[in-house]
Amino acid sequence: MLAPGELIMNALPLPVITVGEEGRILHANSAAEAFFDASLRVMQRGCLKDFVPFGSPIVTLVDEVRQRGSSVSEYRIDIGTPRTGPERIVDVFATPLGDEHHHVVLMLQERTIADKMDRQLTHRGAARSLTALGAMLAHEIKNPLSGIKGAAQLLEQSATEDDRMLTRLICAETERIVKLVERMELFGDERPVERGPVNVHGVLDQVKRLAASGFARHVRFVEHYDPSLPPVHGNRDQLMQVLLNLVKNAAEAIGYDALEGEIVLSTAFRTGVRLQVPGSRERISLPIEVTVRDNGPGIPSDLLGDLFDPFVTTKAQGSGLGLALVAKIVGDHGGIVECDPAPRRTTFRVLLPMSRAGDGRGAED
Repeated sequence: MLAPGELIMNALPLPVITVGEEGRILHANSAAEAFFDASLRVMQRGCLKDFVPFGSPIVTLVDEVRQRGSSVSEYRIDIGTPRTGPERIVDVFATPLGDEHHHVVLMLQERTIADKMDRQLTHRGAARSLTALGAMLAHEIKNPLSGIKGAAQLLEQSATEDDRMLTRLICAETERIVKLVERMELFGDERPVERGPVNVHGVLDQVKRLAASGFARHVRFVEHYDPSLPPVHGNRDQLMQVLLNLVKNAAEAIGYDALEGEIVLSTAFRTGVRLQVPGSRERISLPIEVTVRDNGPGIPSDLLGDLFDPFVTTKAQGSGLGLALVAKIVGDHGGIVECDPAPRRTTFRVLLPMSRAGDGRGAED
């Protein structure tokens, strides 16, 4: 039977550990066990320095708290190790434990979540900046293109065979530009979209069937679904477009010549992630996580910061609008989309709000 204090500690979503003399770990909550991928019993057999990189500022931070006898905070510390994974950036809050001056409590806030919020707002703004541009392109470019294509078709009727190759080239290129403009036009569509409860597993199944019978027939699909997941509050067609884009990108990243290409589709229920709605004080919960992971070559590090911006692409023939459109749709749903890169593995993670009952209650209530 756990003491009330331990129950409270284990209920906290952030990793919390208590460090005693000589850096011994006295206690760790459930979130800390998950963060360090070690049980409490294993952690208690070691010291703090066994779970952080050599010479980590966290060790110095503990000593500073003991000397001052007061709380100290440190931001953006990398505590990545082979156990926890590379580049685990955290904010650390350290405080002495009551009268036990040699005991220090550490609370870790992983920066990926906070940075994810900041980057998502940037992605959303970048996508929305195309709204006026998309509307302008639709009006100013599509009409002249129709005239160009019509003129080329008229010329083709009286042209020689060699000249017909050129007129057909003109027609093909105008059609390609029209398709590009039509994709841009989606950014200018600000009409209200009907949303309701959507079974995300049904959307994933349909996306998988379409992909496996077409552009992703060369890869193997693996599914890890949480069967108890509640419905998403969203628009089924738009969510399908988001996931279809992500799966198509994954298949193209793997390449058609890959021998062991694999795309992993997974869902999970995550608590603790909330996003403030722009223009209000309301904060919505984003507990539904949908993940698309591939074992392709990965994404160049110099593109990661701008990956969801328009016209940014790693494909020679790509328009660079697919992920920008994904960011816009997910943002319109009040959610977050983020890329977690790693060598030979790229993970796109979408966090979405769940559907609520008629009385406003959700699965977390």
